Amino acid sequence: PFHVVVHDDASTDDTAAVLERYKRTLPLTVLRSERQLGYGASMEVLLRHVQHVAPYPKRDCAVVIQGDFTEDPQDLVPLVRALEGGADIVAAQVTGERGVTPRDVKIARWVASALLRWVVARAPVSDPLSGLRAYRVIVLKKALRDRPVDDPLILTDGWAANVELLGKLAPHARRIAETPLDLRYD
Repeated sequence: PFHVVVHDDASTDDTAAVLERYKRTLPLTVLRSERQLGYGASMEVLLRHVQHVAPYPKRDCAVVIQGDFTEDPQDLVPLVRALEGGADIVAAQVTGERGVTPRDVKIARWVASALLRWVVARAPVSDPLSGLRAYRVIVLKKALRDRPVDDPLILTDGWAANVELLGKLAPHARRIAETPLDLRYD
């Protein structure tokens, strides 16, 4: 069983109308911000919601996937299997790209990795910039247990938010695993 939770970050396109159609066929909750929060804050809204409503925190998980489908939804299966195998956090390790990768994305990943080399070296995964991850809900609960809502867990945005979140959740995880991922930009 699964439940899809989407954060509509004050979008001005047809997001609400598109999601309304899915509500008829999927177990779907839509959280909406009236002002744009950005990637890091949106992810925190989602994760706080999930840890609050999950009925079985030791069994349930939150899987984070980008809304632009650069990650194939089929790649969720290995993440969930790794959680079922006992991992508390599973990170996708980008091993390749399907199709043509935009030049600016290649440059940005290279520059970010170079600038964050000291952070990356201490991270418990080989690609801490990747956003496709699965978190056991109990890990989220432990990290958020003594943190009020007005004290954000994630202070950064973009790829840096992925690194920051991993750093804050890793101390609460017993085991961290990785699964391979091919990104797509078509």
